Amino acid sequence: MTVKQLSMPELVDTCVQLGIPGVGLWRAPVQSYGLERTAELIRGAGLTVTTLCRGGFFTAIDPAERAAALDDNRLAIDEAATLGTDTLVLVSGGLPAGSKDLHGARERIADALAELGPYAEERGVRLAIEPLHPMYAADRCVVSTLTQALDIAERFPAHQVGVTVDTYHLWWDDQAPAQIARAGAGGRIHTFQLADWTTPLPEGVLNGRGQIGDGSIDMREWKAYVEAAGYTGPIEVELFNDALWARDGREVLAETATRFVEHTT
Repeated sequence: MTVKQLSMPELVDTCVQLGIPGVGLWRAPVQSYGLERTAELIRGAGLTVTTLCRGGFFTAIDPAERAAALDDNRLAIDEAATLGTDTLVLVSGGLPAGSKDLHGARERIADALAELGPYAEERGVRLAIEPLHPMYAADRCVVSTLTQALDIAERFPAHQVGVTVDTYHLWWDDQAPAQIARAGAGGRIHTFQLADWTTPLPEGVLNGRGQIGDGSIDMREWKAYVEAAGYTGPIEVELFNDALWARDGREVLAETATRFVEHTT
């Protein structure tokens, strides 16, 4: 999504040219290009799919809506397995219309994971709960801290359910470093993502993720946290940014790779 302006073949070609060994994919572009075509394209280029995003949105109260969400998540798990990634990132969902019950919404997430965890395990896929910044709690994700994410994940085996550590969503939380250590001790850091925090946020706030090095987050510090916790997996950069999307995608990807090296090594 950092360079969503690139077609799937352009993305793969540019990753190969830049020496980027893997790519985190989102479901909509994969479905648009074709699931099997995407899997074949990436395998043929010698790349790996680090994660698939996103499953989730488990918080509906209406039985038909909940059943539809579970069906869609089973499909997402199947897509992840076809792409060869072992991790499906979950954005858990916000408050249902008219509800103010955060606790109830979080419990419905756990109820959904109880059904989906074994299904995912059978297909070699792990579920990674991603806590989002509290500004998204009402409409997008009632899981706002790593503590909350782990409290849910730890009800299930670590090979079924873990967490996503994303700098953009967690950098403000002084409890996050200790919770990263907790997650690492339990083998539950399933992916690590980078994006910077820049202000002012745009209207709607969703597309305000800053290019690495442009904002307030010390990326080396956060990389040190996950490494100290034992994480050795891929590091993704995930930027939702209208200004970046308006530029040449190959240029943006090259810049992002350069910034990654400059600010994490």
